[in-house]
Amino acid sequence: MLKKIRTEMGHFKSQTHNFQILILTNMVYALVLPVIDIFVAAYIMRNSSDTSKVVIYQLAIYTGIPLTFLLNGFLLKHFNIRKLYSAGMMLSGVSMIIMMSLKTLDLTGIGIAGITMGLSFGLYWSNRDYLALAITNDENRNYYYGLETFMYTIIAIAIPATIGWFIQSKTGEAEKHTAYLIITGIVFLITITASIVCFRGSFENPTQKKYIFFKFHSLWYKLLSLATFKGLAQGFLVTAPAMLIFKLLGEEGALGKAQSIGAVLAAIIIYLLGRFSKPSDRIKIFSAGLVLFALGACLNGLLYNKTGVIVFLLLLLIAKPLMDLAYFPIQLKVIDIVSRIEKRGEFTYILNHEAGLYLGRLLGAGTFLVLYYSISEDFALRYAIGIIALLQLCSVYISKNIIAEGNLFSPDEPVINPKVMSEVTEKLV
Repeated sequence: MLKKIRTEMGHFKSQTHNFQILILTNMVYALVLPVIDIFVAAYIMRNSSDTSKVVIYQLAIYTGIPLTFLLNGFLLKHFNIRKLYSAGMMLSGVSMIIMMSLKTLDLTGIGIAGITMGLSFGLYWSNRDYLALAITNDENRNYYYGLETFMYTIIAIAIPATIGWFIQSKTGEAEKHTAYLIITGIVFLITITASIVCFRGSFENPTQKKYIFFKFHSLWYKLLSLATFKGLAQGFLVTAPAMLIFKLLGEEGALGKAQSIGAVLAAIIIYLLGRFSKPSDRIKIFSAGLVLFALGACLNGLLYNKTGVIVFLLLLLIAKPLMDLAYFPIQLKVIDIVSRIEKRGEFTYILNHEAGLYLGRLLGAGTFLVLYYSISEDFALRYAIGIIALLQLCSVYISKNIIAEGNLFSPDEPVINPKVMSEVTEKLV
């Protein structure tokens, strides 16, 4: 066992310095992601008991993200990418401070906190995606995202359970509120630490200064459609587990325990897939994630009880990293190809990609809100996830098309490769 661990450590150390620093930065920041994703939603639920406010908060976040992607393109002309990346991480702590300082959770306060968190995520993800593209290639991207997802999943075991236990150890609403304040302070300190680690890298800004275009290659439009389907689930899936657990399981302690079920197994599977899978395996990995997500969502809709929630969370813990492990390398490979064809900077596509995600997020969150206000809260929680999960199965066909068309192009030059033309045509048919 120790020999295998040394081998894996050696493989990590064989990567470039910037590869290692980016992974370490994201690992530190990953300590706060479960807090942001789950317990902010739990805080809103605890203090308002209104699931629609959770979704509205999420919509505010998703509105802030694309605006900040645009702003980041301008800021990159004047500031080093490390400063912007660090600012994004630290703003997440500021957003939590705003939320905890609200005396009443009205829509205005929730909206301000959500927009601030959106600004944080926009700076974080736009710069993180560019750096991941810049320091990796198609051969080591499975490993990069497998390792990153492995760490995220391991952290997702300890953090929700620990925070859930900490909150539940307090008695009375005043003590529980104080617990949330303490957690917020710790989050802010962790974001500062992640920023310090980030500055150990020698990351460079994108060279091209123009990022906004309105016409793209057909391959890019296919990826945008795939991004829209991905955004469907993101629309409220981040906060859906918290809402389901509060409705059907009860408290934050149950929330932490439920999120930890199956996480160790999921982490090991994802790491091994990232370490040893090939680019040609991405469709299989992506399809497996989509099917597991759809299965869990449908079972939750059919049962809609404690068992259904636990099964859904267990399958989601495996499905989400599987989908991400395949999706991000597909996205970056398309950017590699299309940026060469159109002779544009890579950040152009990172910025434009957010538009596809945002459209999907609006549709996903909108689906929940329409069902919530037109029928009932229980109906929305029970069936919205299943509807979206089944729609996402279309992503299998779209991703096959993308990879097949992408294989037509030489990895080094943006020209059709005649050697694979006939083979790819057969696959498309």
